[in-house]
Amino acid sequence: MSLLEDFAAALLAPDQACPAGLFSSNGADPASRFAVYRNNVHGSLINALATAYPVTLQLVGEEFFRAMAGCYVQACPPGSPLISEYGATFSGFIQGFEPAASVPYLADVARLERLRVRAYHAADAPTLEPQAVLQQLQTHTELGTLHLQLHPSLATLDSRYAVVAVWAAHQTEGAIATLNPWHAQGALVLRRGLEVKVFAIDSGSVAFIDSLNQGAVLEKALAHALDASAEFDLHQCLALLINQAAITHLSLEHKVSP
Repeated sequence: MSLLEDFAAALLAPDQACPAGLFSSNGADPASRFAVYRNNVHGSLINALATAYPVTLQLVGEEFFRAMAGCYVQACPPGSPLISEYGATFSGFIQGFEPAASVPYLADVARLERLRVRAYHAADAPTLEPQAVLQQLQTHTELGTLHLQLHPSLATLDSRYAVVAVWAAHQTEGAIATLNPWHAQGALVLRRGLEVKVFAIDSGSVAFIDSLNQGAVLEKALAHALDASAEFDLHQCLALLINQAAITHLSLEHKVSP
C-alpha cells in the first residue's frame, strides 16, 4: 500500500494506528493530530447521514442512530467527493443491521428519505403544462402507443409498510399518536421547483410509473399496473402526474416498417 492508501484505510478504522511516515510541520505528535482529524471525519459523515435521514433518526433516537451510522461509516467509506451522495446504500445496511430489527419499517423509511435527497439534487427539466398534456391526450387517436417521459426527479417506492404515513407523521406535531404503519403503501417522490413532494400511491400506480420510466408505452404500462393491482385507477394516476407537472414529453411510438 502507498502512504495515501494507508492513510485512507486508517482514517475510517478507529482501531488502526496512525499510519507510519506522517509528520507535523509544527512539531506536534502526528498520532494525536491524526486522531483528531479521524474523529472530525467520522463526525462529519455521521452528521451528513443525520441530515439526510431525519425521520430515520427520530424513529430510533439520536444515540442509537449515531451508533448505527458510525458502524455504517466504518463499513462503507465515501465513494464520491460529493457529501450529498454519501449514504446511498444506508437503507440496505439498515436492512441487515440486527439491532434495528425491532423497527421493521426503518429501512423503507430510509429508502424514502434517500429518494427525497436524490429528487432534490436531480437535474432540472422543463415540464408540460397540465392543459397542454390534456389537449394532447384528447387529440391522439392511438393513446396506447404514447410514450410519457417523466421528470428526472421522479421516483417510486413500493413498501410492505405505510412509509408515507410514517414519514408524514413526523412532519406534523401530534400526528404520531394516530399512526398505523402496518399496511402496504407505495410512494411517489418528485420535485417541483425547489420543493420535494411525497405522495402515497397504490402498488398499481408504482408499477405503472416504473414502466413509463423504463420506456414502456401507455398500453404496456397499463398492463403492468393491472398485473400488480386489479383495482388500479388509470385516470387517478394520470391526474396526479398531470396536476403535479411531472410529464416532460409526450410522443408516439415509432413503428418500423417490415
